[in-house]
Amino acid sequence: MLGEVNDGLFFVCERQGKAVKQKEKQMDALTIWMVVGFIFAAYAVIANDSVQTLGTWIASNNEKFHWRTMWIAASAVLIYTLWYGWYMNGGDISYGRLNKIPFQEVKWYHALAPAVLLGLTRFGVPVSTSFLVLSAFASTFVLEKMLMKSMMGYAVAAVAAYLIWLVVSRLLDEAKPVKEKHKTAWRVAQWVTTGFLWFTWLSHDMANIAVFLPRQLDVPLMLMITAVFVIGLGFMFREGGGKIQQIVVEKHNTRYVRSATIIDLVYWLILYFFKELNDIPMSTTWVFVGLLCGRELAMASYTGKAKFKTVFPLIGRDFMKMMVGLGASLGIVLLIHYILVPNGF
Repeated sequence: MLGEVNDGLFFVCERQGKAVKQKEKQMDALTIWMVVGFIFAAYAVIANDSVQTLGTWIASNNEKFHWRTMWIAASAVLIYTLWYGWYMNGGDISYGRLNKIPFQEVKWYHALAPAVLLGLTRFGVPVSTSFLVLSAFASTFVLEKMLMKSMMGYAVAAVAAYLIWLVVSRLLDEAKPVKEKHKTAWRVAQWVTTGFLWFTWLSHDMANIAVFLPRQLDVPLMLMITAVFVIGLGFMFREGGGKIQQIVVEKHNTRYVRSATIIDLVYWLILYFFKELNDIPMSTTWVFVGLLCGRELAMASYTGKAKFKTVFPLIGRDFMKMMVGLGASLGIVLLIHYILVPNGF
C-alpha cells in the first residue's frame, strides 16, 4: 500500500516537474522573441525613421562636421529623452503612446514586423514604423484611429508646407549662399531646431520600440537599451543616413543650412501639434513625406511649370513607396489577427 502511494506521489511530482520545465521553455522562448523583436525594432527605427528628423541636418552639415561629432550631439539628446521619459513616466519610455496597447506576450510573429521593416529599409522604402510594428500588437480599432490620424497628418503637412514655401520662395532664395556674418546664426538656429525636433520625434516614436518591452523598466535594462540605441545611431551616422537619406537629398536645396533649418522648424511644429493632440500613435513618416511633397509643389509653382515635370515623378515615387509600406502593414495585420491568432499559433 505504501509503495503504491509512493509511486503515485512520484508520478504527480514527475508530471509537475515536466509542466514546470515546459513553462520555463515557453518563458525562454518568449524572452528570446522579446529580445529579437526589440533589437530589430531598435535598429529599424533608427535606420529608417530617424532620418526624417536628422536627414536635413546631416545633409547640410556632413561637409563641415565629422560624423562622430554629429553622432555625439544626437546621442546626447537621445539619452536625455530616453531617461527623462523613464523618470517622468514611472519606468515607461513610451511617453504614454502605448496606453491603448497593453503589454502582450511577444511571439515570433511580433518580431516578424520589424524584420520586414529592416528589409524594406535596405531598399530605401520610407515605411511607417508605427503601422508596421504596432500593427502586430494593436487592435483593429486602434489601427483605424492610427490610420485616420496619419492621413490627417500627411494632408496638414502637405498643405501647410505648400503655403509656407509659397511665401518663403518669394522672400528668400534658399540656394543663395548665406552671408558670412549670418552663417553662425543660421548654424546655431539649425542645431537648436533640430534638437527640439529630435526630442519631439523620439518622445513619439519611442513607442515603436517600447512595445516589445515591459511597461516598467529597471535601471540595468535601461542601461542596456541606451547602449543599443547609441550604437545603432552611430551606424546610421557612419553610413551618412543610409538608403532613406536619398529621399531627403534628392529634394531641392535640402543641403543648404537655411533650407534645412526651415524644414526642421516646420516639421517640428506640425509634429508637436499632433503629438499633443492625443495619445494615439501616428505615422511620422507620412507627415515628413507630406511636408516634402508640399514644399516641392510650392517651389515648382513659384519657379514655373517646367519644374512640375521633375517634381511629380519624385512625389509619385515617394507616395508609391509609402503605399508599399502600408500594404506590408495591412498584410501583417491580416496574417496575425485573422490567421495566426485564431488558429492558436
